[in-house]
Amino acid sequence: MHLLRLALASLANRRFIAVLTVFAIALSVALLLAVERVRTEARASFASTISGTDLVVGARSGSVNLLLYSVFRIGNATNNIRWESFEHFANHPQVSWAIPLSLGDSHRGYRVLGTSQAYFEHYRYGRRQALQLAEGRPFGGDPFEVVLGAEVARTLGYQLGSELVLAHGVARVSLVEHDDKPFTVVGILAPTGTPVDRTLHISLAGMEALHVDWRNGVPAQGAARIDAERVRALLRDCQNGPDDACRSILQPKAITAFLLGLNNRVATFGLQRAINEYRGEPLLAILPGVALQELWSLMSVAERALFVVSLFVVLTGLVGMLTAILASLAERRREMAILRSVGARPWHIGGLLMLEATALALAGIALGLGLLYLGIALAQAPLQAHYGLYLPLALPSLHEWQLLGGILCAAILMGLVPAWRAYRQSLADGLSIHL
Repeated sequence: MHLLRLALASLANRRFIAVLTVFAIALSVALLLAVERVRTEARASFASTISGTDLVVGARSGSVNLLLYSVFRIGNATNNIRWESFEHFANHPQVSWAIPLSLGDSHRGYRVLGTSQAYFEHYRYGRRQALQLAEGRPFGGDPFEVVLGAEVARTLGYQLGSELVLAHGVARVSLVEHDDKPFTVVGILAPTGTPVDRTLHISLAGMEALHVDWRNGVPAQGAARIDAERVRALLRDCQNGPDDACRSILQPKAITAFLLGLNNRVATFGLQRAINEYRGEPLLAILPGVALQELWSLMSVAERALFVVSLFVVLTGLVGMLTAILASLAERRREMAILRSVGARPWHIGGLLMLEATALALAGIALGLGLLYLGIALAQAPLQAHYGLYLPLALPSLHEWQLLGGILCAAILMGLVPAWRAYRQSLADGLSIHL
């Protein structure tokens, strides 16, 4: 107890250096824990980019490629799927709901997704959270209505009632725009922190209407072009008595992929096998959770590198503490000698420096935790709104306690260096005058 009071008094006497050392350790601890917590929550958020979906189905390719273009809107499909194949599995007895996905167009670098009302009803992200509209409504009967993701509306400054023109292809600058078929913004989705925020959503009828006058991948020219008003007129005529020509307008011939939700998850593997062995056309069905883990494993090198860098930052803070204690030894040689002269044994001197190192480390860890929770409290709402990353104000996990324990043990081990040097100093060396 006397040694502890003496160690604290010694640190108080050198408070400026002690505060700087504690602050350096605190920053490194806060950074390490923040990186660890973000890494853990990012993995959980990444895994829940899509939730509640049992199977993702697309043209036969690789599972990661299918996941990238169907969920993350990255890359392109190797092939499309016939509409008849989608209907075949959408009407399967084990299927509860099906969401068609049609990709291929864009707007100023953002992908356009053609889908159905089932998308707004059944698509889930995060912890099975449903899509919410911040403004407006989903697209309806008019094929030229668009629902924007939160980032699209915020970045491009669109509001309800704004008109926009979609472009063919997914390049940021497209040479072919559907300028004769403008779309009107009827809804803006609430932020999700997922690729939904970076997507423009239109109906499948709207996707077909965009290309109704295209032949062999080339738009019609002159009088052969069918603008938005002519498409609306054709649709009104179809409501009175649809024929084969009308059905070709109202119904897509092919889509990019589709999502399935099953009545019973036990049937997932059986239906997956049936889709993969489907003879109508080559299809691939994947479990999104498995594919997400496979995709995350490809990025694990960067994840581990970030963690290692954080560990080195902590090590730098502890080395700074060691340097500060060692630098003070030369100034405290007479102090150590006086302590020895009044009866302190060598192990008392060593123990004193060990207690100083431990006190500095504990103070740094405590302050680091405080900085961590302050940072989480300030950044929690923006991170969830813009990146979909939820950082809870929870007590440290077992792994985090283990990290903190490792930091404390490392500080104690480093404290052994100045303690050993002080232990070896003799009384005569401390009292002698060095010129």
